[in-house]
Amino acid sequence: MDDLIRGYRRFRETVWPERRRQFERLAEHGQRPQAMVIACSDSRVDPAMIFDAGPGEMFVVRNVANLVPPCRPDGACHGTSAAIEFGVLGLEVGHLIVLGHGMCGGIRALLEGVPAPLGSFLTPWVRLAEPARRSLACDPADSQLACEHAAVRLSLDNLATFPWIAERVADGRLALHGAHFDIRTGVLAMLGADGTFAPV
Repeated sequence: MDDLIRGYRRFRETVWPERRRQFERLAEHGQRPQAMVIACSDSRVDPAMIFDAGPGEMFVVRNVANLVPPCRPDGACHGTSAAIEFGVLGLEVGHLIVLGHGMCGGIRALLEGVPAPLGSFLTPWVRLAEPARRSLACDPADSQLACEHAAVRLSLDNLATFPWIAERVADGRLALHGAHFDIRTGVLAMLGADGTFAPV
């Protein structure tokens, strides 16, 4: 905790004075981000750093393996779906990006099994990506990256099950994007219309 407090103090001494007016405007007028990013909780993957975005520019939701569940409004608690609803219907973002990444532990757990003592919540969560795992038709040595890519595609498919997302995509108010960040090389790849990822 001491390191975090020291970091906060550096923020107050250096960043806050430079960005104070920006924060004050955001406090007074609210947030109007143009993009929403669904990213992994992995501490090595920071969407704001990757896209060099400042406060108020992106609405971000993070979860294990950057997964989007299918639309299931059943009265249970759905944190990711609630965030998507707020971003799309409340903030009216124009772009929604699913950002996968290299060496994803959630995808590894899907491929190899959830290690003990984890499992009560993680196992059913990563099973959301089971269709991505089943879609693999590659050498086992390449399965990690292939499944990371397939999970991004699956999350984009699941986004389309939300009727208000499908409606906004159809009329041009919302664009869906798939991306993958390689933490070893710093390369960002975007999903193209042909279904493959290519570096930007």
